[in-house]
Amino acid sequence: MKAVDDVSLTLTPGETLGLVGESGCGKTTLGRATIRLLEPTGGAIVFQGEDISRLSGSDLRARRRKFQMIFQDPYGSLNPRMRVEDIIGEALDVHRLAGNSTSRHRRIAELLEAVGLSGAHAQRYPHEFSGGQRQRIGIARALAVGPKMIVCDEPVSALDVSVQAQVVNLLQDLQQQRGLAYLFIAHDLAVVEHISHRVAVMYLGKLVESGPAKDVVRAPRHPYTQALISAVPVVDPASKRRRIILPGDVPSPIDPPSGCPFHPRCPIAEERCRVEIPAWRQIAPSHWAACHLAK
Repeated sequence: MKAVDDVSLTLTPGETLGLVGESGCGKTTLGRATIRLLEPTGGAIVFQGEDISRLSGSDLRARRRKFQMIFQDPYGSLNPRMRVEDIIGEALDVHRLAGNSTSRHRRIAELLEAVGLSGAHAQRYPHEFSGGQRQRIGIARALAVGPKMIVCDEPVSALDVSVQAQVVNLLQDLQQQRGLAYLFIAHDLAVVEHISHRVAVMYLGKLVESGPAKDVVRAPRHPYTQALISAVPVVDPASKRRRIILPGDVPSPIDPPSGCPFHPRCPIAEERCRVEIPAWRQIAPSHWAACHLAK
């Protein structure tokens, strides 16, 4: 089974790449493999000119300072038996970034204040915080080692809508201040359009469309992306958006369809789609899609 199959992405400093798709399409697997939390079985992961998929031991640990992850579940990603000071400070200890206890305390307080919390919160346990506050602690932990790139694995999907906006705005502020690059994994296209510079769409382990965020969301070219966009709730009741209902279910990656992986559910599929895998081709400036019929 190929959870992620023939996917190639490029991310530049200070850029946010949104990665969207249905549950089970391989988004989280790709994000975890990017930073070696999962071991890829093939291909390369090139970070600042170096293939980190070939590193191990102390060499990999030294590079891990440069890429971190914010997890989806703010309740399960923090150790309930550790104080916030130790949750954040653990990264400082592992990478030996705090010379003594005084500088360690000061650094932890600075990180908490950077994410909108108080240094006094360092002595509390995770259960004493709300979901949004816990996610801020997770962000502070990711920032502790001064990374260049952060994989954000659906960081706001478990939060209330009002809190989601606060966390997304915080991520944008931190990006501007620190020049961070984000791989932002989500299924909420409204959030993705707001925070992302570019958007990539996955289906059954493959990329089906990629391009500037506004172009992909407002003028999608792939039939699957069009169906995703049509499912986004519209604020204006007078808006006449045609809802595209896809038949059937997502096929199993254990036994994927022949030809285009989307053809069993595609409303415009032709015989060619059933037998020939579509090429990844440019259909507009900086806008790519894997579809025989996309224009």
